Amino acid sequence: RNFFTKRTKELKPAVQSAPGWKLFGKVPPRENLPKDSKIIQQEYEARTGRMYKPPPPSGRRKNIEFEPLSTTALILEDRPANLPAKSVEEALRHRQEYDEMVAEAKKREIKEAHKRKKIMRERFKQEENIASAMVIWVNEILPNWEGMRATRRVRELWWQGLPPSVRGKVWSLAVGNELNITPELYEIFLSRAKERWKSFSETSSENDIEVASVADREASLELIKLDISRTFPSLYIFQKGGPYHDLLHSVLGAYTCYRPDVGYVQGMSFIAAVLILNLEEADAFIAFANLLNKPCQLAFFRVDHSMMLKYFAAFEVFFEENLPKLFLHFKSYSLTPDIYLIDWIFTLYSKSLPLDLACRVWDVFCRDGEEFLFRTGLGILRLYEDILLQMDFIHIAQFLTKLPEDITSEKLFSCIAAIQMQNSNKKWAQVFASLMKDNKEGDKNHSPALKS
Repeated sequence: RNFFTKRTKELKPAVQSAPGWKLFGKVPPRENLPKDSKIIQQEYEARTGRMYKPPPPSGRRKNIEFEPLSTTALILEDRPANLPAKSVEEALRHRQEYDEMVAEAKKREIKEAHKRKKIMRERFKQEENIASAMVIWVNEILPNWEGMRATRRVRELWWQGLPPSVRGKVWSLAVGNELNITPELYEIFLSRAKERWKSFSETSSENDIEVASVADREASLELIKLDISRTFPSLYIFQKGGPYHDLLHSVLGAYTCYRPDVGYVQGMSFIAAVLILNLEEADAFIAFANLLNKPCQLAFFRVDHSMMLKYFAAFEVFFEENLPKLFLHFKSYSLTPDIYLIDWIFTLYSKSLPLDLACRVWDVFCRDGEEFLFRTGLGILRLYEDILLQMDFIHIAQFLTKLPEDITSEKLFSCIAAIQMQNSNKKWAQVFASLMKDNKEGDKNHSPALKS
């Protein structure tokens, strides 16, 4: 109760006792009050005998029609009193320069406003096209899928990009289900993956996980945990605690147990993530398993070197046909397709391109198959041909590994459309088949039985 003693003295007026403060105590109260700036000026004039002349009123306009946000208007200000005044010619010149700067700023602002309006008009037009296309897909195409999927009208509509609301459904139908996987089968392999995760020793370090035995492909279940956080990191939805983290984990784990001969390979997480964004969990798994069962994906994910070399050789045939200058430029630096194509094919461009553009590539890939993956690669090279011709080996490899983020679907697809997938009247499938045939004949000629 008596912790604090009562003050016996009355407080002095706040103005008189307002002390300054220093770090560890009070300084004595200031005797003199702060002076007004006018009083200080008068004392200075009395002490020095100089009279202060206020600057003449500025001739600057008060109401300027356009007031720049920067310091542009400072050019109209008069000089300080201690400097020589502007001459008439200089004042007129400054006025002219200011007017020019204001006019340029106005012009720039009008140009940006027109650009914004153009973007908005294109966006509205795109939304209208998507809405009208969605009606056609839902009411006409999907109910009669088998009869209409190969028609010219549907193929042209498909090329323009699928409406997001029907994209997953069309992908599922186009990829098919040759493996006859059911949602019940997915649950079985998911439960097996969960058992493996539980049984895996918690004391295992991440280094042990990275060097997991290749023979035991199911051991790659632990690699999934390391890779999920690297999947579309800018979206934050697949990172730990995100809404799709566990879902992606489940689909990849179930596939690893479903195909232990393939296991988990880096790049799969991007493919599974794109499917999860467009399909329900079980449907995403079914599409994922069937997609990776296609010859091209199976060759790359099982690291079948001989098959991969055939795909690279077929790609170079059409590369030389469509872009001869760039082809010779790459040849001069011994820059082979595997340096940039592997990453593109492994992730089906979902890692290399913006997500919305990658989904449009997927649209046509589901329509045309593996040929379109390599056609897209040639389209990218065509789009940046002029830039790549000026680069050396290191810069080309770096550029193609991390493509510019401002790449647009209109520019890319116009370049893809310009690529001719025909060489000496042979299409992609015929060129690839002939390469496979040559390979088999070469194997026969080099076989030990024939040599003996």
